[in-house]
Amino acid sequence: MAVLTFQTTTQFDHGAINLLPKILKEQGLNHPLICTDKGIIAAGILDKVREAIGNEFEVTVFDGTPENPTEAAVRDALAVYKSAGCDGLIALGGGSSMDLAKGVGIMEAHEGPMEKHAPLAGGKIGEIVPLVAIPTTSGTGSEVSSGAVIITDEGHKLVFVSGTIIPKVAVCDPDLTIGLPKHLTAATGMDAVTHCIEAFLTPAINPPAEGVALDGLERAVRMGYLKRAVADGTDTEARWHMMMASTEGALAFTKGLGAVHAMAHAAGRQHELRLHHGTLNAVILPVVLRWSEGTNDEKYARLRRAMGLDEGTDIADFIEGLNAELGIPKNLGDMGVTKEMIPGMVEHALTDVCHFGALKKPDAEGYAHLYELAIAK
Repeated sequence: MAVLTFQTTTQFDHGAINLLPKILKEQGLNHPLICTDKGIIAAGILDKVREAIGNEFEVTVFDGTPENPTEAAVRDALAVYKSAGCDGLIALGGGSSMDLAKGVGIMEAHEGPMEKHAPLAGGKIGEIVPLVAIPTTSGTGSEVSSGAVIITDEGHKLVFVSGTIIPKVAVCDPDLTIGLPKHLTAATGMDAVTHCIEAFLTPAINPPAEGVALDGLERAVRMGYLKRAVADGTDTEARWHMMMASTEGALAFTKGLGAVHAMAHAAGRQHELRLHHGTLNAVILPVVLRWSEGTNDEKYARLRRAMGLDEGTDIADFIEGLNAELGIPKNLGDMGVTKEMIPGMVEHALTDVCHFGALKKPDAEGYAHLYELAIAK
């Protein structure tokens, strides 16, 4: 049975943030909490958003979002939300700010700990306060997704999934990504590419989502907008198309993700390494693509066409070449991941919600093998 779900109203174009006063009124918000990070403030992006909102609304800011959101940071933001008397949320930033805001929404409506609300714990998440999402990177697509990744107090990096935490409105303004450094443009761009590829390959039946995934992949790769955005961060056309590819990647993974994300989530819980999720996806993607090849030849052929590759091109080799051209690390070893970490990562990958959507599901031995390849390739 196919389940077709797309729920967010997305305002998408250069200057879209100027619609914020109208959007906040429509959502019934008078005093939102903006969840963001200090980098967004230093870059002047918060100032642009505050100016667009105007003086009609009272705004409180939480800027303590960590690179990988934690339950502790969610509690801190929730305390600010409650003490200021806020009535809704604005997520401003990349995937971390989006996930943190979703976590605040979850814990504002439910008692802790967070772990009991995760899907594999049988958790159910009810309605949360209105959430407006404003992405400042083109990668996670969290502004239209039903998921949030949070490191719990127990040290588990869990994916919380519910239609109730999908932002009510996304404000996608490509102008907010201008000035994003090359390495983050590359890493977040490959995150979007990974979403499109892995969502497309997931066995769940959802032809519209597959069409969206292929369109995003075509924009990023065949039309060359990812390379253009990395080469020239002021290329407004490239920024527009990469933000669209990012949004499309998340719309596509309404049908699920797979082993790449299960492995990336497990590796990302290594707190001392502070690994970037998009970079992890980029490095792991070719390893899983090579291992899964032959599982569905027809889908691999469609991927090649969307990317503009010749028939028979090794997609994994192509992705590795693209990573190198974009300045992505060659392997997980270069990122500090060691073989001693493999047992713990395997344990978490096997229980990650994305594992269950994989085109070809690894067992414990399979994940260990894939990690060994990703560390040393």
